[in-house]
Amino acid sequence: MARRRRIETTLEVQDLQKNVAIGIKLPFISKGGGLFQQSYTTQDQAISNLKNLLLTRKGERLYQPAFGTDIYDTLFEQITDTTLFGLRDSILTAISFWLPYITVNELNVYIPENVPADPIGHTIRVSLSVQVNNNGANIPITLTISPNNIIING
Repeated sequence: MARRRRIETTLEVQDLQKNVAIGIKLPFISKGGGLFQQSYTTQDQAISNLKNLLLTRKGERLYQPAFGTDIYDTLFEQITDTTLFGLRDSILTAISFWLPYITVNELNVYIPENVPADPIGHTIRVSLSVQVNNNGANIPITLTISPNNIIING
């Protein structure tokens, strides 16, 4: 069986008109009486796409079972160096495949110290510094992963 190859595309700058929205921001929050908060710049939409990729579990997306990361699979694993390295590799592979227009400048996966809500130490923190295209600014994103929830800041 022949395997189809995914066609790579580049991100075109679409924010040429300031009053035309190009996408929906994540998280889905209603502001200003509208249904969802909209993104008006290519950079904002790219960051929303990244958040969508990071928070999607592999196999969750219909007709695209490889879309997503292994973040949810690490929630109940024993936290070892192998687990942290595997999670880092999963994130880098997913971003380079699904969002090739985003450059990861820095990626740290570590166990944070002194988390008051988690005295046992079952929390993983993922800290990213990404750049959209080659001319964008460095954007920090932090994920805090615990068995209770996943919190994303950035």
